[in-house]
Amino acid sequence: MLSTLAVLIALVSVLLMASILVQNPKGGGIDPTLGGQAQQLFGAARSTEFIEKATWVLAGALLVLCVAAVLVVNSSVTTAQ
Repeated sequence: MLSTLAVLIALVSVLLMASILVQNPKGGGIDPTLGGQAQQLFGAARSTEFIEKATWVLAGALLVLCVAAVLVVNSSVTTAQ
């Protein structure tokens, strides 16, 4: 169980880093050097909104997975004693 949580935490962390790096630091939408073609497909406002929501969802998922991992470790320590 703990190894599954560790793999999920690693996967969510990589996706979170990617979603943060894709954002334009000036708030102008997806950075043109990292896939500016998406602006033509979705429009600047929709792509910015999607990336921002994805970042928040991934951050929340990472928080929940970390808390779950702590609970799993604590339960295994208490049962071993």
